[in-house]
Amino acid sequence: MTLEDLRVFVAVCRAGSLSAVARELDRTQSAVSQHVKRLERETGVSLLERRPRGVVPTEAGRVLWDAAADGIAGLDVALRRLGDLVHGDSGSVRVTTGGTTVRHFMSEAVVAFRRRYPQVNLEFQTETSSRSCFDALTADNLDLAWVTIGGPVRGIEQRPVIDLPWVLAVRADDQLAGRTRVDVADLTDIRLIRLPHNSTSGIRLDSAFAELGVRTRSDTSVADWDTALLLAELGLGHAVVPALPGWRVPGDHGPLRLVPVPGLPPLPVGWAVRRWDALTPLARVFAETVASSCTEKAAGA
Repeated sequence: MTLEDLRVFVAVCRAGSLSAVARELDRTQSAVSQHVKRLERETGVSLLERRPRGVVPTEAGRVLWDAAADGIAGLDVALRRLGDLVHGDSGSVRVTTGGTTVRHFMSEAVVAFRRRYPQVNLEFQTETSSRSCFDALTADNLDLAWVTIGGPVRGIEQRPVIDLPWVLAVRADDQLAGRTRVDVADLTDIRLIRLPHNSTSGIRLDSAFAELGVRTRSDTSVADWDTALLLAELGLGHAVVPALPGWRVPGDHGPLRLVPVPGLPPLPVGWAVRRWDALTPLARVFAETVASSCTEKAAGA
């Protein structure tokens, strides 16, 4: 039983697929399977149950998965801390997040952190959704993930930083553009630019609409909030998006107007980690710097 065997096994349990892990690690499916078989020989129990659409851990597999995931996470943190001891303030902080998150939530904080720690290596790994960020966090040697806070995720701790109110983005010549607020009932039958169905923000918005009885029509969908704003600016529909830190709401944003929708529950965003108490000192400082910056920008707006 090797550390690599355990890393591969944890990845397979997370992905639910031998082939997916093989692609991720750039190996053959047979090579990935051999790691699992070696663990099964040494433990004397079956660890995976084969199903038509992948694999799931058996009861014994879940026991090993939990222990291995915790052990690997602790070992990764220990190795990072040893590196910090050797290199002092020239260690690294690795963050996974969405493609536009750094610009909207972290730009000032990154500059402040860099000035304080000029030798630290900052690494940003882009993912397409909070779910992908969670997967990357558990599968790789990453410190932090900036996500939309959702329900509990196995092996992940989430910490909200800021609640984002929702706004309606409309063209300046739209009949709703002159309002200081939009009631939820006014959203019925609007031509909605849909957020991604698999994103936490999209799911929360759809759930809120369903609970409040709001019915919309849509023939356009996007992968991120920035694209939703652009399409609203082009007149392809109305976008209901979170108000990002520093935005003037209500207010003019070029050809767009952002109008508050106070009837929708705010969207919490913040940090996710494997274990808060195991974060490296540098990662903790970076997380706190970003949180402080977001809070200040929101208060100023």
